[in-house]
Amino acid sequence: MTATRDDWELPISEAQLARLTRDMEAAHLDTLPAMRASAVDLTDDIRSHGNTPADGPSDPGRRRFLLGAGGAAAALALAACSSNDKKSPSSSGKAPAATPSASASGAGTYTGDLKVVALAVALENQAVGAYQAALAAAKAGKLGTVPPAVATFVTTAMAQHTDHAKAWNAVLTGAGKPAITNVPLSNQPATLAVLGKAASVGDVAQLALQLEDQAAQTYLFATYNVTSPAGIATAASIAPVEAMHAAILNFVLGQYPVPSDFLPTDKAASPTLLTV
Repeated sequence: MTATRDDWELPISEAQLARLTRDMEAAHLDTLPAMRASAVDLTDDIRSHGNTPADGPSDPGRRRFLLGAGGAAAALALAACSSNDKKSPSSSGKAPAATPSASASGAGTYTGDLKVVALAVALENQAVGAYQAALAAAKAGKLGTVPPAVATFVTTAMAQHTDHAKAWNAVLTGAGKPAITNVPLSNQPATLAVLGKAASVGDVAQLALQLEDQAAQTYLFATYNVTSPAGIATAASIAPVEAMHAAILNFVLGQYPVPSDFLPTDKAASPTLLTV
């Protein structure tokens, strides 16, 4: 049964959304051990070899394997979300494309693989902040009446992004670099502006979908550009969970998340967005 809240309608039932959220959390918990282990390996790689490990670029076979594993896992995650619900909600249009502001060149605190790690932390922090702002707006009554299942999804996704940020920050601090606790991205002002104008759950979901698509595709992009096999493995372990976030948000927006064999990378963030 479709739930209606003020001027915004949830295209699937709250029970369906709750089930999808539980599946998302189970997938996250399944990936945590591998994510943390590969993050530790990445730290060891950087300590031992700097930002260009000896077995990095010269091991294209491993890179292709991990790239395929990450892309396939992401596709399976999307398929899993799709198969949970027999009826597909009618499409109400796609979220507007992300429009990041002009790139800013950082001060060079993070270089090589660490620049990609720093970008990952910043993206995770950006998502956490967006979800926190959404919860605050909902509490203040700015988004109308928010279905409990939506609030649970937001809280769960936010916690998962926090876990990812902690893993990446551990790599930075393990390499002797400062942790990133804010959002040093040149597109952050635009993101905050959109959040400030949000007047419904649908508005917030549109922005969240952009951020989730960006994060998932950035991790896939990282598998092409990170030199350390451990770094590639870390990105590949996180990408499927981010893809599940996006798939569920598509359901929330009434858009059926048709899975593809591999994630695209046209929405991936560039390290040039970093302002540190």
